[in-house]
Amino acid sequence: MSTNVATMANPAPQSRAAAALGGAASGIGYFFAGLLILIGLWWLAVYLATKNPAMAHFASFGPIPAFKAIPHMWENGLIPKALQSSGYRLGMGLLLAIAIGVPIGIIMGRNKRFRELSNSPFQLMRMISPMSWEPIAVIVFAGWNSAIVFLIAIAAVWPIMFSTAAGLSKVDPAWFKVARNLGATPWQMLTEIIIPAIAFDVVTGIRLAVGVAWIVLVPAEFLGVTSGFGYTIEDARESLEYEHLMAMILVIGAVGYVLDSLCMVLIKKYSWHK
Repeated sequence: MSTNVATMANPAPQSRAAAALGGAASGIGYFFAGLLILIGLWWLAVYLATKNPAMAHFASFGPIPAFKAIPHMWENGLIPKALQSSGYRLGMGLLLAIAIGVPIGIIMGRNKRFRELSNSPFQLMRMISPMSWEPIAVIVFAGWNSAIVFLIAIAAVWPIMFSTAAGLSKVDPAWFKVARNLGATPWQMLTEIIIPAIAFDVVTGIRLAVGVAWIVLVPAEFLGVTSGFGYTIEDARESLEYEHLMAMILVIGAVGYVLDSLCMVLIKKYSWHK
């Protein structure tokens, strides 16, 4: 009797737990269902194409050869080496973009005159394709690694910069007045007000930057380097190992999905909606 009374008195925690469990199960189900649909469409497209005898060699582009090639490429070190090389370039480019974009974004958010003066040149540069800078990067930088890091940084800096500025512009100016009246130093204003207030927007900008940088990384590695995802794809194409090519495309998609999911975790952590 007492157990029933306790259950009737506190139905909310159990219902919330059941709802959360049901939502997680539903999300996992949709995740795998979507992947199965995608793989099915991929298989169907290759099947229909290879029905033509003249296109029979396209059978290697199918999902089964690609999935079979992944363990072999991992054992040979192709995938680990590509992960290491591309991960280093992506990480360095993003760090450089964050180091440049966040401070400039803070200045844009705090200084109206600077924001108005910089808006048109920044918007102009933002609309330039990152790969357009490749010939200049090759001339300016001694090595291809540095050039690729530069291309990633110049592609990723704009989402971070503008997200930071937008986040800071939404902060109530009264916060800064109260902090100054209480004797806060500029460093305390930065660490106690600005950074906590814009963390959500900064991480959102980083998520957008990761997507842009991931797109720029692969074509940037097609030329001049001997490692990375782009190089591995180009090498597979030249050696006619199409199953390796498709396997690398799968790995690129999976790694990109993981990076985006990590950014989403950080966004939820720093979300003000909690």
